[in-house]
Formats: sequence, structure tokens, C-alpha cells
Amino acid sequence: MLPTGALTVGFDLDMTLVDSRPGIAAAFHALTERTGVPVDAEAAVSRLGPPLRTEIAHWFPPEQVEEAVRVYRELYPAYAITPTVPLPGAREALEAVRERGGRVLVVTSKLGRLARLHLDHLGLVVDELAGDLFAEEKATALREHGATHYVGDHVADMVAAQAAQVPGIAVTTGPCSADDLRAAGAATVLADLTGFPAALDGMIRLALKQ
Repeated sequence: MLPTGALTVGFDLDMTLVDSRPGIAAAFHALTERTGVPVDAEAAVSRLGPPLRTEIAHWFPPEQVEEAVRVYRELYPAYAITPTVPLPGAREALEAVRERGGRVLVVTSKLGRLARLHLDHLGLVVDELAGDLFAEEKATALREHGATHYVGDHVADMVAAQAAQVPGIAVTTGPCSADDLRAAGAATVLADLTGFPAALDGMIRLALKQ
């Protein structure tokens, strides 16, 4: 086992730890109702990962994007938190890190205060949370908190891991295929987080041999 405190595993949130698609779809439906601008919520939730502004820009003209982002975030707590559920193996993955003497970090493109609502509602306890970061931006938080691994479902998460110079552990519970995740630099690809504890043990053994 790594020395206590040496292991710090970062996790993405949406479609890595939690299935937020029903809640996000509900928030987009509410945004359409509030603004009158049609948003295809099912299309939006099929490509979760990039920042909210990227998705909003598909539906709103440039001059309305910032206001639409503000309204969406205003609506989000009422519509998106309760329908969101943990993905298979999520709780056990966090427990696995702690059982091995490690710390848990969540680094997400979602606004930090909204990510915190999800974690608190589901009782997912983490040591640190960094929000509103995407792709290479996530590497800043990973380095700042001393992450030794990063777990995510998107090719941009594997880009973040590479930029932070830590192994990327990918899960195919999001929009990206196993092949795309490997091509983006994933050290290992899992079907979901149920395989995470064994994969982590393998990586720890490998690190101890080096």
C-alpha cells in the first residue's frame, strides 16, 4: 500500500460518479419553459462533459448565452438534484480510496456549489471539490491537491489526467467509447466503477515496484 496520505484520487462527477441525466433533462425542460427557446434535452444529456456554456450555445444566440446560463443555474437546484442517482460502484469506489489510506477529490466542469448539492443529497463524502473546470483546466486542481489518479468518463478527463501527469482511469458510463478513451490516453478503461477497487490495487502495486 502507498504511504498514508500519498494516495489522492480525483473523480469527475457527471456520468462518472452520478447519473445526472434525468435531472439535467428536467432542468433543460424548465429552461425551455422559462425562456421559450426550445432545447432538445435528450440530445443535451447524451453529450454531458463539456462546460454548460458549450451546450447552451447550441440552442441560444450568442448574445443570450450568459443569461441562459444564469437562468439554468437558478433552476438547477429545484429540478436536477433529486432525480440524480449514484452510478454502480460509486459509493464503493470512494470507500476503496479511503480503505487504502487515501483522499477523495472531485474535479468537475459543473459549478462547484451545484456539484456540492449533488454530493450532499446523495451522501457522497469527498475531501476536496473543485468545479467549473474542463479538460486541461482540471489539471490545475489535480496538481494543486496532489492527485495521484483521475477517474472520468470523457476524453477531456483523460486529457486532464495527462496534463497533470497522473494515470487516467476511464469508465464507459458516459458519452465516450472505450476506444476513444484509450486513444485519449486512458491508462485503463472500465465498464463502470464496480471494477475500480481492483484496478486501483493493480495501479498501486505497479507504483510500488517503480
